[in-house]
Amino acid sequence: MLTVGYHTFDVERAETLETAGRRYRFLSAEELLWALSLSPDDTVADLGSGTGFFTDDVAPHADHVYAVDVQAEMHEYYREKGVPETVDLVTSNVSDLPLEDGAVDAAFSTMTYHEFASDEALAEIRRVLRSGGRLVVDWTATGTGADGPPLEERYSADEAAAALRTAGFDVEHEAVRPETFLLIARLE
Repeated sequence: MLTVGYHTFDVERAETLETAGRRYRFLSAEELLWALSLSPDDTVADLGSGTGFFTDDVAPHADHVYAVDVQAEMHEYYREKGVPETVDLVTSNVSDLPLEDGAVDAAFSTMTYHEFASDEALAEIRRVLRSGGRLVVDWTATGTGADGPPLEERYSADEAAAALRTAGFDVEHEAVRPETFLLIARLE
């Protein structure tokens, strides 16, 4: 059984989440869009959206995006920055999403899986997905710890993949990088 994730990102440092050179070295917009493989009429959920950095990359390629973050202060930052009209801000834990069953075509998490990782959160993601996929990019437990959360708060790609499989997902792609991993999983 997976345990609940760890602390969230410090809102006082939110502006650092907007540094493209730093963020894209772990996941490019092109790789994110490739992994999601969206249709223009898709509804997407960004789980742990923070300042909306990656939400902004996805919004032009989807019909609607739910930017989900547990911290209302992150949404305040995003509002000040400017939220695209196709994006709804949802302040919620991933384990208790205020979305209808099957409301989204795809969901993704970029460097936030470790914050909400739990059996309950994965079951909730499964509930809100119509069909298709879920993307997870997170800090790997085998990294150096120079960036991202402390190593003891991270999961390995194998641990995350096993949790996704247990929750009823089929892991189609797994890549481990020096500091992060990328998983693409679809509902079985």
